[in-house]
Amino acid sequence: MLDKIRPDKISVTGSGSCVLAPGDAGALNVLPFLKTRKMRKFMGKQDQLAVIAACLSLQGRTLSAQALRERTGIYITVGYIPFERDDIEAMARHSVEDGRFSMKQFSTDGIEQVNPLLTFRCLPNMPAFHVSLNCGIQGPYFVTYPGAGQFYLALERAVAALSAHEIDYALVGAVADQDNFLVEFDRANKSSLRNRSVRDAAGFVLLERNSGVAGAAPALALQELDVNYRPHDPWAGGSAHQENFAPDDAAADSAFLGAASLPVFLDQARRRNQGGELTHRVATGDGIEASSRWRMQ
Repeated sequence: MLDKIRPDKISVTGSGSCVLAPGDAGALNVLPFLKTRKMRKFMGKQDQLAVIAACLSLQGRTLSAQALRERTGIYITVGYIPFERDDIEAMARHSVEDGRFSMKQFSTDGIEQVNPLLTFRCLPNMPAFHVSLNCGIQGPYFVTYPGAGQFYLALERAVAALSAHEIDYALVGAVADQDNFLVEFDRANKSSLRNRSVRDAAGFVLLERNSGVAGAAPALALQELDVNYRPHDPWAGGSAHQENFAPDDAAADSAFLGAASLPVFLDQARRRNQGGELTHRVATGDGIEASSRWRMQ
């Protein structure tokens, strides 16, 4: 675990986000951000959201191809695995024998009911692949899953790598595809999230050491980062998800954004550029308690 970060050591020099209105997935247009248009057929909603937000975060800071390729890392948190009801029901109907689930039927007939490309669109590591491919990043990467607490682990890993001079730039982000049957089913079993409105969302920030920022003042400096784990019995029922933004009006959208909540919050704050201090705290059902403090420059 990292000690608390010293003030003015790490800063956000670029950010981007993509938040969809309910049922608005059809409005996604990732094509302008793709190096090869044919890759679109391999991309699910979460992949497209991640690429758009990541590319937007790099637009605010001109980096050489060599710096992106050799000295930049990707640190990403991917939300709960998405799956649609029609696909699940088709597999279920063809995976039954004598009224019971049959592994033989599932592995021979059931799995054949969905397009083979569907697996590419559901894997948690695919957003990282598409970001790497389309941004030209070949440095270290870290993928974690699935919520706002886990995003802090990605952020902590990125800050550690920057502080150790293992990399010069860290692209840190999260994506959550939440408007689908499987994620909705999971959320319905969590009392703290059951009745909250949700949005599909992705957010990324570009982090640098302040000593390496030349030609432009950093817009958002990391003042403090604290990540802790609270031991708990997962079979006794996880703690309710609790999240707090300050100032409250800095969180322009009150809908639940899952793993993407903090990077979207930071991007929105940078774009308003009102100055002052921002804080974020989260406690999650998987035992993570984390907080961060940022200052607008």
